[in-house]
Amino acid sequence: MSQHSATHYLLEAFCDVGIEYLFCNLGTDHVPIIEELARWKQEGRRGPEVILCAHENLAMHMAMGYAMATGRGQAVLVHVDVGTANAAMGMHNLLRSRVPCLLFAGKAPFTGRGELPGSRDTFVNFLQEPFDQAGLVRPYAKWTYDLPSGMVAKSVVARAHIVMHSGAPGPVFLSAAREVLMAEQPESEVLAHAPPRQRALAPAGLDDASVSQLARMISAARAPVLITAYAGRNPEALDAIDALSRLAGMRVYESNAIHVNIPRDSPCFSGFVAGAELADADLVLMVDVDVPWVPKYAKLNPQARFALIDIDALKRDMPIWDFPVDVRLQADAASVLRRVAELLKKEADDGFRTAAATRLTALTRRRQMLREQTAALAKNRGVKGQLSPAFVAAELNKVMAPDDILVHETITNVIPVMQQIERTRPLTAFSNGGGGLGIGGVALGAKLAHPDRLVVHVSGDGSFVFSNPLAMMLAERRYGLPVFTVILDNGGWGAVKGATLRALPDGCARQMGDYHAVLGSGIHHEKLAETVGGYGECVEDPDDLAPAIQRCVHAVRSGSPAILVVRIERIDLV
Repeated sequence: MSQHSATHYLLEAFCDVGIEYLFCNLGTDHVPIIEELARWKQEGRRGPEVILCAHENLAMHMAMGYAMATGRGQAVLVHVDVGTANAAMGMHNLLRSRVPCLLFAGKAPFTGRGELPGSRDTFVNFLQEPFDQAGLVRPYAKWTYDLPSGMVAKSVVARAHIVMHSGAPGPVFLSAAREVLMAEQPESEVLAHAPPRQRALAPAGLDDASVSQLARMISAARAPVLITAYAGRNPEALDAIDALSRLAGMRVYESNAIHVNIPRDSPCFSGFVAGAELADADLVLMVDVDVPWVPKYAKLNPQARFALIDIDALKRDMPIWDFPVDVRLQADAASVLRRVAELLKKEADDGFRTAAATRLTALTRRRQMLREQTAALAKNRGVKGQLSPAFVAAELNKVMAPDDILVHETITNVIPVMQQIERTRPLTAFSNGGGGLGIGGVALGAKLAHPDRLVVHVSGDGSFVFSNPLAMMLAERRYGLPVFTVILDNGGWGAVKGATLRALPDGCARQMGDYHAVLGSGIHHEKLAETVGGYGECVEDPDDLAPAIQRCVHAVRSGSPAILVVRIERIDLV
């Protein structure tokens, strides 16, 4: 039998588990990978497609967006310890958003005198070896490993792939030194260590006794509420939540929604902030949500009962999680909620049906009232230089088809954006479950997954800067992934100012009007689009907004990236 380098077997292992893309920011440690990819190309052999990313943050979030849109985790390749460090924030966001990904980092060579192929050959090789490279991302990784030999490459990658997709999906970390990647191994030895066919652990359902307990709790409730954030990563969960909420007359809130979890035109959809509206709830069903409400602002019914259905019901990656839970169930939400609905239809009495129908009628009226209030907010266009975010979002809603994709990172303006851009179908709106700003790459990953759809990336100007926008533009142009980016420009980080005022409403910062959060004025982020031949425009007058949006959409549909900067109320003027 022939023999090949460990890199050859690593690439084969990626193919074996179905990894389609390598989002790469390469360095000296990737020499054997670069060589092997060239060899495969020369031989006409197809491997994973390389997407070159000019920053690790972009690579991580492109992989995140692709996996959110498809459910299939991909691989990110970064350079030794420095690349791993740059990827750490992305690992945090992936973990908190329940998104699978394999982060692969090279390691500095461990030999220095040419003893092995791949030995150290430049001064930087001596500087890029920390004591614990995996420690840079270990708090955010479900699994870490250092590849010891190409002999076990297929077994190791199979294990990584299973772990990142099983249970609560999330990122894993694998590393390998250059000497290991370049070492040759007989194919017979590698095949001897190749694992048998394996599949990721499917999300579990529940036994009927537990499901019946939930059904009884719902049927006994007079004011049930459901709160969710990421159940919609499974499209079946959206329909299950909508069906159960209509059947039970149950209010549904999305709290820091990462996905679309219920059609937002459903009569039961009640908004994005639940805390202050929980005072009358006697049953709160939390479904795939990390922060159902902010305790400081919540009003809870002391007689209420609380149930949690979650793919990670213990919140293993959070040192403290102290929300009330009377019934804690780790299970697949879609299957459980469907079964609860079946039991309610079969076993609930006429009293429940009458009460639920009455609640649904009231919720329908409430939803119509909320829609009217939302429409009224959009009519306030703002003034020149200070457009209303609700007006901007409403105009964007007019150009988006039901299957188009919204990626939003507007932070202080997230509520008007989500209220006005109404998403009704699964996997058509993505946000960040973590706290790391700069997820613009998610929009490119979503576009890669669905090249025929319009992808609209709505960001604040502060978040846009964190997204490594020039790296985004380069990837959009090089790989034909035109995205429509809309920047709500308030001149800086409104969240910093808001946090200061919440904590110290009468402090010196307020008196001085200085929060160290202003990026500046007259900044033209839209000019970045010109660096790659894209289209950019800045809008300061409400009358100019609709035609500017049309021009940007036309540019994107013609294959060019587009950036629209919209001046909203500045944080240093209020």
